Amino acid sequence: MSAVPQVTPVPYQEVTDVNGRVYRIGESDRSILGRPRAWMVWLPWFAMMGVSVFEYGYSSAESTLESAHGWTLTEAFWIASIWAVFQAGVAFPAGRLREKGVLPAKPAMLAGALLSGLGLASVGHFGNPVIVILGYSVLGGTGAGLVYATCVNMVGKWYPDNKGARTGFVNGGFAYGTLPFIFVFSYWFHPGNYKLVLDLIALFMVVVVGVCGMFFKDPPKSWWPHDVDPLNRAKTEDAARVAKRLAKNPPAVGQFTPMQAIRTGQLPLMWFALVLIGGVSLFGINFQVPFAKSLGFGPLVAASSAGVLAVVNGVGRAAVGWLSDSLGRRLTLVLVLVVAGVAQFGVLWSGQAHNEPLFLFFAFLNGFGGGAFYPLFAALVPDYFGENNNAQNYGLVYSAKLVGGVGGGGVAASVISAWGYTGGYTLAGGIAFLSAATALFLRQPKRKPGESVEQKVGGLAGPTHADASS
Repeated sequence: MSAVPQVTPVPYQEVTDVNGRVYRIGESDRSILGRPRAWMVWLPWFAMMGVSVFEYGYSSAESTLESAHGWTLTEAFWIASIWAVFQAGVAFPAGRLREKGVLPAKPAMLAGALLSGLGLASVGHFGNPVIVILGYSVLGGTGAGLVYATCVNMVGKWYPDNKGARTGFVNGGFAYGTLPFIFVFSYWFHPGNYKLVLDLIALFMVVVVGVCGMFFKDPPKSWWPHDVDPLNRAKTEDAARVAKRLAKNPPAVGQFTPMQAIRTGQLPLMWFALVLIGGVSLFGINFQVPFAKSLGFGPLVAASSAGVLAVVNGVGRAAVGWLSDSLGRRLTLVLVLVVAGVAQFGVLWSGQAHNEPLFLFFAFLNGFGGGAFYPLFAALVPDYFGENNNAQNYGLVYSAKLVGGVGGGGVAASVISAWGYTGGYTLAGGIAFLSAATALFLRQPKRKPGESVEQKVGGLAGPTHADASS
């Protein structure tokens, strides 16, 4: 990669629709970045793959770590649960600092790279659960959370006209990026070499995330692509396609602050739905491999089921992002949550029947339903509340994983100890269906039912500005 090129400030205009929403137009992506905005898809994607090993690789490494450190199943998964708490919990404060200019995207990524590497290395060098929680869970969770939140919000800011597909693509890297490591943990990870393996993966993580983060840059507030008319008055074929997407997923009627978003009632509703399905997702990630091993399935089936879950989880995120641009974000979300509920019962039934092909099929379904909702929530937040405060607003919604992470890790381990895998998977399936029912009540704030973008827009051009901040 070359050094960040110099950019020349260009004039811009601000246009306002009848809702009072301001769109800053006239500046191209190249005039701000010095490069096409596609860089702000590919770089976050690579960075997300770099930190994916934390969430989707842990269950494959867990049995070796148990043997090496003398942990119980419950201790091992409380470490994962507390990691999820810090990974999700950092999103809102980091977003707030980012929107205020205190923690720009580049320093956030570099800090995330360093903390992630230290966190992963610590789980190999320390066996005391308290020390591992401080290293892996607190440092590693905070680092991975900084990377995750910065990458997801970066895409939403650069693609306000087409969030779904791009957000889903970047989000997917957080899942299938761990595929090589799942097989490393399943076949070449043992008490004799686990420290070296974890150190090498930690070094890889620091380098990949750090290099990608060096090139991160946010667009100006209220920026809109110069070649897309935000008021849909152009008549070209491209504009017609954009207008069709925006009719299914209309832009937010304004730029909501976090408190304004909370007062609409829609942000708390999103938060509750994500609490429910986030716990189910982490339950599937954490316990599918242990469940397969408890059934007597060999390492190939166990590793393959985890690999299928991770790959489909990631590919599914990209697919539903694209689908939601055409079908509508809320409807797509409800369908995904229903699939997640069905998958829990399918994994349980096929496992108890000792049917390996069906078990892998439902692992496929579980991977899709257990991850595809993340980019949908990530795109719904700016759809409902605007892009200017998206880092904070999405941080609030994503903080639901604080609760879901505890439920899908440590609490789930206690449930399985008491009720077995039958009780665990039955409870997870019921919770997923409750999340789908909750999502049915989501509505874009302040937009009347049945009202299209074309009925609302019709703005006035504001004054022309010379942008000195780019």
